[in-house]
Parts: sequence; C-alpha cells; structure tokens
Amino acid sequence: MSGSGGKGFVSFVGSGPGDPELLTLKAVDRLGRADAVLFDDLAAGPILGHARPGAELVGTGKRAGRISPKQDQINRLLVDYARRGARVVRLKSGDSGIFGRLEEEIGALRAAGIPFEIVPGVPSGIAAAAALGIPLTRRCTARRVQFVTGHDQTGRLPGDINLAALADPAATTVMYMAKRTFAALAERLLAAGLPADTPAVYAESVSTPAQLVRRATLGSIAAALADAGDGPALVLYGPLAFDDAAADPATPLSGEDE
Repeated sequence: MSGSGGKGFVSFVGSGPGDPELLTLKAVDRLGRADAVLFDDLAAGPILGHARPGAELVGTGKRAGRISPKQDQINRLLVDYARRGARVVRLKSGDSGIFGRLEEEIGALRAAGIPFEIVPGVPSGIAAAAALGIPLTRRCTARRVQFVTGHDQTGRLPGDINLAALADPAATTVMYMAKRTFAALAERLLAAGLPADTPAVYAESVSTPAQLVRRATLGSIAAALADAGDGPALVLYGPLAFDDAAADPATPLSGEDE
C-alpha cells in the first residue's frame, strides 16, 4: 500500500456492462495503479485482470436476495483505505452515476476530506442498444431517452413512478433492474394508453458471453420475462428502430442460446 497515515485518493471507475474491451483507457490506467480495488459483483471477472499485481481485491457486491455488505460498511472501507494513504479504485458496473449509489459514497468521502474522481463507464442501456444494432434516439419520433429504476429499496415497483412520462410514446425508456417488476408496469402502461405493439426488448448479461437479448412488444413482454435467466437485466421500450418490431419474443437475437 502506498504510504501510511497519508491521505489517499479514490477513483470511482465505471466498468461498463461486462466486456473488458469496453473499458476506457483511463479505467485501465486507474486499475493498473490501484493499491486496493473495491468491486461490485457485476464488475468482477476478467475486468479485474487489469488490476495491479499485488493490489487488494475486496468484493463489495450488492445483489438482490443475497447477503451483501451494507452501504455504510462500504463507505467506511473507502474512507479507511484512503486514510491509510491508498490509491483506491471503487469499481462499479456500467456507469457508476446511473443507479450505482454513487452519491452516498461521495458524501462519505467529502465528509472525511478525501479527494476523489469519477471515471465514466459505458452504461448497460447504451450497450444493449448497440448489441441490437439500433439507436436509442430517432429524429422526430424519439427525441428523449429516460433511464429509470425498476424497483425501490423493498424490491417492488416504485410507488411514485411518473406514469405519464413512462407512457410517453415519443420517448425511449431504459428500465434497469426490471426483471421482477416490469410485467406489472407493462399492465399499467397499457392501461395508460401506450399501444400494445410498442417495441420492447429484454436484455440480460449484455456484452458478456452469457448475453441474451429478446425482442418483444409491450403486449408480449411478459413471455420474455417468464423465460428470463439469472443475469443482470434491463428492459428497453419505445419507438425503437426495428425492421420487425413484432418478432417472436421467444427467439433470442444473441447469446449462448443461439
């Protein structure tokens, strides 16, 4: 560890959706110089191969339904390592500023007077669209993109969702952590007037060897969700630029099932 008793430095590094080739050059540099890497489960695997030999690798993953460190424990680890003079990488999946609880960890560092930086990563929603070969925006028909979370602290669909915004036919919506709750949301979207033939996509383990992407429609998305696997997943819906938007949702576009 570099130094003892001096003030260290924390780099919040977005690891992207899982493919190590999607890491930024800055992310690789910070991993290669870190004394300690505190990593989430979804940012593990081959990405950790870029860590400096001898660096401490500390798993801090938070996965639904599993025993995992509390947020205040993670905050304390960041502060403790930095106070010992370490160069710390806090490795988060996707982009750490999108549903990554970044604000809480930054707040702990600011309160302790510890300097930090944020290294952006490729968001999994962007990577999912790339895997499909489509844009998230379309001139005149999809001028707005919205990223939303599929569950609250209890694991349920948030009770204060902005249904009018989510049912906007001119917006592309990317819903993270949507596997358990999107079927219920789809019913509400249909009741709010969003057409049943609105294109939708279920994307799981994007950019990894286990990638599975299924096309559907809002009216048929429940079938795709019923056949979902165990990997991290999201749902995209809206005016997506498919040639065959009503493709059979049971047919994977890519992944190990091909």
